[in-house]
Amino acid sequence: MKDLPLPARLFVGAVLAAGALTLIVFAPHTIANPVLFAFLLACSSLASALKVSLPLASSGSTMSVSYAVDFAALLLLGADETMIVAAISAWSQCTFRTQTRSAPYRTLFSMASLVLTVKAAGLAYALLGGAPAPQVSALLAIPKPLVGAATVYFVFNTLFIATAIGLSTRQSIPHVWNENFLWSAPSYFVGAAIAAGGASIIDHGGYWFASLLSAPVYLTYRTYKVYMGRIQDQQRHVTQVGDLHLATIEALALAIDAKDQTAQSHIRRVQVYAAGLARGLGMPENEIQGVKTAALLHDIGKLAVPEHILSKPGPLTQEEFQKIRIHPQVGAEIISGVPFPYPVAPLILSHHERWDGKGYPAGLKGDEIPLGARILSVVDYFDALMSERPYHKAMSLDAAIGLLRQESAKALDPRVVQTFIDMYPTLAVEADASAEPARKLTRIPTHAPTAKPAVGLVDESSSGRTNVFQDIALAHREIYALYEIAQAMGSSLGVSDTMALISSKLSNIVPFSCCALFLYDDEAETLRCRFATGVEADTIQQLTIRNGHGLTGWVARNRRPLVNARPSTDLEAAGFPSDRTTLLSALVCPLLFNERFIGTISVYHTQPSIYTDDHRRLLDRISEQAAAVIYNSMVFEQTQEDSLTDPLTALPNTRFMFMHLSRELARAARLKTEVSLLVMDLDRFKDINDTYGHHVGDRALRDVAGVLRNGIRPYDICVRYAGDEFIVVLSGCGGEEAERKRQELQRAVDTMPFEARPGKMLPLAISVGASVFPHDGDTYETLLANADGRMYRDKTRRKRESTGTPGEHTRETPLESVSDVELQRAAVGVL
Repeated sequence: MKDLPLPARLFVGAVLAAGALTLIVFAPHTIANPVLFAFLLACSSLASALKVSLPLASSGSTMSVSYAVDFAALLLLGADETMIVAAISAWSQCTFRTQTRSAPYRTLFSMASLVLTVKAAGLAYALLGGAPAPQVSALLAIPKPLVGAATVYFVFNTLFIATAIGLSTRQSIPHVWNENFLWSAPSYFVGAAIAAGGASIIDHGGYWFASLLSAPVYLTYRTYKVYMGRIQDQQRHVTQVGDLHLATIEALALAIDAKDQTAQSHIRRVQVYAAGLARGLGMPENEIQGVKTAALLHDIGKLAVPEHILSKPGPLTQEEFQKIRIHPQVGAEIISGVPFPYPVAPLILSHHERWDGKGYPAGLKGDEIPLGARILSVVDYFDALMSERPYHKAMSLDAAIGLLRQESAKALDPRVVQTFIDMYPTLAVEADASAEPARKLTRIPTHAPTAKPAVGLVDESSSGRTNVFQDIALAHREIYALYEIAQAMGSSLGVSDTMALISSKLSNIVPFSCCALFLYDDEAETLRCRFATGVEADTIQQLTIRNGHGLTGWVARNRRPLVNARPSTDLEAAGFPSDRTTLLSALVCPLLFNERFIGTISVYHTQPSIYTDDHRRLLDRISEQAAAVIYNSMVFEQTQEDSLTDPLTALPNTRFMFMHLSRELARAARLKTEVSLLVMDLDRFKDINDTYGHHVGDRALRDVAGVLRNGIRPYDICVRYAGDEFIVVLSGCGGEEAERKRQELQRAVDTMPFEARPGKMLPLAISVGASVFPHDGDTYETLLANADGRMYRDKTRRKRESTGTPGEHTRETPLESVSDVELQRAAVGVL
């Protein structure tokens, strides 16, 4: 009884109390004719077994022909004893020959309603002049009281049941009474006439002859049975057609839902929430069906919205939002052509209206919005908050409930919100129970989903079953992922940045544990990993593989993809141990630009044989798009490197030095550390050019550059500054360490062998001056000027110490006569 709405519980309780009170007050203390009482009780109980189900299938109510016996008992025994006969007859009807066990409150209600009905019919019979039992009026004198009693019996009995059904199912009571009981009125009067004849025969002692009257009663039952059977067949046909239409709508709605990248269970949850909430708010059953159908189809208008807008992860532009706003109108126009027997299109049209009137498309406010649309707004908003979407992460239950309360009386109807929050635990259980569809739409692939492996490189594959809705969702995700990758490709110029963007989008359609880019070196005929991310990325990034070796080399030579190959093959080809890798399958696709092979995109996974022909097709498509972008990135990086590199010595040039030095000085100032500069000038370099030619001088510069580069730490830089001058930047280096490094580099150049021509060895020397940040200046101009001045002092000192060998560099003005200030000014002028 707890499942009944409050009005139904109150009505049932009132009838039970009234029936019990009536039985207690008017029940006879003795039975005047026990034999007749037992005979009529037995007949009434047997007649109660001849029952038919009422057309209202959801009520589970039945109707029997026992009322004919009740009329006979009323005439022969009186109303008080007939109450007991009718109550026991009702108990028999609810207990025997039932498909499901009747709830105790239903049985008690049937008994109580018949007690009240019999008592009311007895009073009407007596008031209209009927003879009191056990006297039986003559047949010609009985019609008036009998017709009155039959009318009261019919009205009371049917109204009690119709009211209970109407209140329980939230239907109109007159509608229930008209549809289920009005048609049976003639049978009550026929039953009353048969009862009058039987009572007259029994009153004259003709018990056996009276039993012949059971034939008309049985014929009445059979008439009911045939009539109700035809009604049930008709109802069953209507239900089947309705279910067929609803299943068609549901299939289309699920397909649209899958295409919208939401979970397949989203539309089912919304439907369960909406139907349960509609019942909780007391909507009629017909309108509840409309809400359920609208829940399936509320977003059908999104067919008119471009997919990249629906799936956009970021905020929409004004133009994109205008596109979104049209979908309720489009959906309502589509559905308006379908003749549903309940309102659907108005709910779809208004499900984005707001309680405060700021919604769309019509700007309706408050109760102007249909209740069904307000219900859809609440449940759709809540489920969107709880689901993973391209534009937001799924929220927790508490956060979603909090947002519902926040939007209450703003965007959402406060009464609907509060009712939904109160009912949510029950609705959640119902939604979980309906998560699995009654029918699973699956397809069996015509070929094994895992691609056929290359001989000797891969494991065997297996087949499986695929959900068709997953196919639809995957197709949409594929289009959107390709769109995102195409957008990402043009947003970066560097190879690593480009691959980082591609790999982040690629994971949406091609699973991987590690993604890598290998670039081909035409001169060395090797492929070197330029980018790797994911599991074992540090190891993969160290790989350099020769053409034709390993997976990557095989793809380079054959220019065809490899599917489900063993990643350990690449490790072995690069000389790395392969027995420790956790990567078990690989998919490698070539990168071709203008029919020129430039490298491969490789994805690896820790699961064996995970990649399918669909994965190969997708990665091949992405590789086609990526090849041009990666090639352009390579050209850009090469151009950038050339602009910052001295072409003769391959050392960084002056432009790079100033960029690097600015960063290092800023870092040193922030961390309170030191930076040292060494300015170097090759001694007697002009004599080498003049004597042996510029090509020998260029070779000398290259050899000195190599010695200097090898003599510094990996994170320090050596720059060819201009002509025969070099600059070394020593990060985190103080004055004493800079002095040691100055002497070390001078000794390295002094001792290096240089063969100017075959058999002719020339000694090389270099002068060096140092300055330290921040002691010798806080800008690179000051530091370079100080270091340059000290370099000239060192050159002068080395001249005085020199023995004056041929080719020695001389100056017109003795360096001793030049002051430090003049040296600094000269250095600044050079800079």
